[in-house]
Amino acid sequence: MRLNVNQLTGQLKQPLLPVYLVSGDEPLQHGEALDAIRAAARAQGHLEREVLEHDNHFDWNLLAAMADNLSLFGDRRLIELRLSSSKIGAEGSKALLEYLQRPPEDTVLLIIAPKLERSQTGSKWVKQIDAAGALVSVWPVDRNQLPGWLEQRMRSQGLQPGPGVAHWLAERVEGNLMAAVQELEKLRLLQEPGPVDQEQMMAAVADSARYTVFDLADSALEGRTARCVRVLQVLKAEGTPQPLALWALLKETRLLAGLAGEAAQGRPLAQVIGARREIWDKRRSLYDQAVRRLPPKDWQRLLQSCGAADRAIKGMDKTDPWLLLEEIALGIAGSPVNLGKP
Repeated sequence: MRLNVNQLTGQLKQPLLPVYLVSGDEPLQHGEALDAIRAAARAQGHLEREVLEHDNHFDWNLLAAMADNLSLFGDRRLIELRLSSSKIGAEGSKALLEYLQRPPEDTVLLIIAPKLERSQTGSKWVKQIDAAGALVSVWPVDRNQLPGWLEQRMRSQGLQPGPGVAHWLAERVEGNLMAAVQELEKLRLLQEPGPVDQEQMMAAVADSARYTVFDLADSALEGRTARCVRVLQVLKAEGTPQPLALWALLKETRLLAGLAGEAAQGRPLAQVIGARREIWDKRRSLYDQAVRRLPPKDWQRLLQSCGAADRAIKGMDKTDPWLLLEEIALGIAGSPVNLGKP
């Protein structure tokens, strides 16, 4: 069966399945899913725990040998197979298929894996786990879903967030679930169970947002001007190299200017965007909206601003490079203040 992290809790209240595969790259939920399975295993008498660490030189015969060995103390067992990669090859696939054809009694196999690629979800060993046990996929919490996720988490801890509290915290942690949980733990130490207003939250929570130049580029593409300014402030404070920030903005500016130029020649914009392999399907609407914000001449002026920023970074111009980077980001976002002007 295929489960998400929320469905896993209900399944673990039932007799455990012979095998669980937990895969994903979001560390908080991934770790909590593993802890939940381990706790359920202990509660159901699986007191002996054995661990296999997979690497490039892993001997898959160890899995069969461990399955054949009886527990030293007659206890039920939990075997953890920690995969360094979801690409286990023919030998690994064969070993898991053989194990799953005759899973040992009183034993639960917990396979811990990074995110499965789409091609891997159709492999024989994954399908066999789906048939014999549970596939638990851990997905990052979408930005739009994060306030709801935080509110549910707070209520489960006895906290009753007031209007805007969950949204404020979501803006602060910027998708960093580890940081969000740490802030909620801090709040629980400072605040009794019950209502929590925004002032109480602000007093307890530190700004845990950590940005990259890709966050800057995405904010500009999405037209989020206030976030562009905030991301730039954090990048500047953290000492991010200015050439790296310019590279991220220049990359998008060149692409958008090219799209605008082709569309100005009479080709449908959707067709122009669809022909670009570097634009993923899910992001086509993002580029469509961005291109339409400015006329083609302004995209060319933005490219000139990128050139000015490059000269300022190299010391050839006395203008503050961070101000020019902000001008470029806001220009992409649709607020072309002093666009391309000295």
